[in-house]
Amino acid sequence: MRRQAALSVLTVAIFLIGAWNVQSTSQAAADATFGKAYFAGGCFWCMEEVFEKVEGVLSTTSGYMGGTVANPSYEEVSAGRTGHAESVEVVYDPAKVSYQKLLDAFWRNVDPITPNAQFCDHGSQYRSAIFFQTDEEKRASDTSKQAIEQSRRFKEPIVTQIVMASQFYPAEEYHQDFYKKNPVRYKFYKYNCGRAQRLEELWGKP
Repeated sequence: MRRQAALSVLTVAIFLIGAWNVQSTSQAAADATFGKAYFAGGCFWCMEEVFEKVEGVLSTTSGYMGGTVANPSYEEVSAGRTGHAESVEVVYDPAKVSYQKLLDAFWRNVDPITPNAQFCDHGSQYRSAIFFQTDEEKRASDTSKQAIEQSRRFKEPIVTQIVMASQFYPAEEYHQDFYKKNPVRYKFYKYNCGRAQRLEELWGKP
């Protein structure tokens, strides 16, 4: 009886290990097919909304990138003490949306001519930036910036940074999907920050 029970436990354990291995392999394969991109465009709440409207984007995460302090808190970053910028991690399906399309969405939703600020938020923590991970992403980012410069849309120089990605630190949970979880407060902030008005002034009506 004990032997039978032991065999039953062993069988269950083998099954669970096998199932876990299959799940892990499937997840790894899925992760390999997805792309990740990193951008800073001022308030990360707003940039989450921007990218989640792009077809082919699977998820976004608010966080911090470009600083020198490990595991920074929102209070530290917002005080400008860590060198980080409020950023977003964009997980996307390359079969449905290209990196170039993400760049297009990024530029259309930032103020690229104001240094160390975006709309009503001021400080280097609100700078606009593209964080590239590969030479291909760098070339695409540089080319997109040059296209805007050559269009002569702006008299002022483009100050958006194009820099290599560093460690990305997800922000605190209450920041994630803030525009969905707190729509009234979010809309109040966005309107009073003048984001839509300034974007229309810079880029025209959407």
